[in-house]
Amino acid sequence: MLQLLFATLLHITWALKRLPFPQFRAHRLLQRMICWFCRNVVSPEANVLILRHFATESNILNFLRDNSNAPHVPPLELYPQKIDDLLEHTFVRHDQELFRMFRELGPWDESPEPKPVRALNWTNWRPIALDLQAIPRRATQWIDFETSHALFMCLFCFLLTAEEYRDSINGFNLDQSIAIRIGKMIGDPTLTEYAYNKYPLYPVGPWNLAQRFLMHGFFTEHLHARLENLRRTAA
Repeated sequence: MLQLLFATLLHITWALKRLPFPQFRAHRLLQRMICWFCRNVVSPEANVLILRHFATESNILNFLRDNSNAPHVPPLELYPQKIDDLLEHTFVRHDQELFRMFRELGPWDESPEPKPVRALNWTNWRPIALDLQAIPRRATQWIDFETSHALFMCLFCFLLTAEEYRDSINGFNLDQSIAIRIGKMIGDPTLTEYAYNKYPLYPVGPWNLAQRFLMHGFFTEHLHARLENLRRTAA
């Protein structure tokens, strides 16, 4: 019921943001509200998933960078360890860093063969050590991950410019591009089958956003686990 209500409000908000009015944004307010909400309402299990997503996607993109012969491209540094870190490692920055990485990597050379496991570069890969027990649990923290996303969809759209919000909901579509590139590197073409979000050249709106968001998270976790197994094998 919450998803139905807030999905309707989201489409109304998105329609208003796209009108030819002066654009406004409030990143600091957005981050403070998200952190307050996570500390007081969102379950610790969901908070761990949120923090993990920053780290898993940063590791994946850094692996792509390290194995693309692109030493000139700065690696990602978005590895929050606690909820308050989200005040600095913003969701907006997370989305923009994804586009920045692809833009600076440039055209992709498909000619090289898959690399042997021991030849893969893990320079900027960081182990993820998020302890659920380290997150204080309050009696008010009971909302799950999917419901939390539904509650924040409209606010996220309202407090960003139309261009920033369009980027945030279309970054998912790079999942297929990531899967193709890394699948070629490690010799695993099946990775593309796990990418639910596809076709980055076709911008989409907020329709079916909740499912697309969750499938993006599932894909990222699966790909990260696949690469972590490779890293341990190489070690």
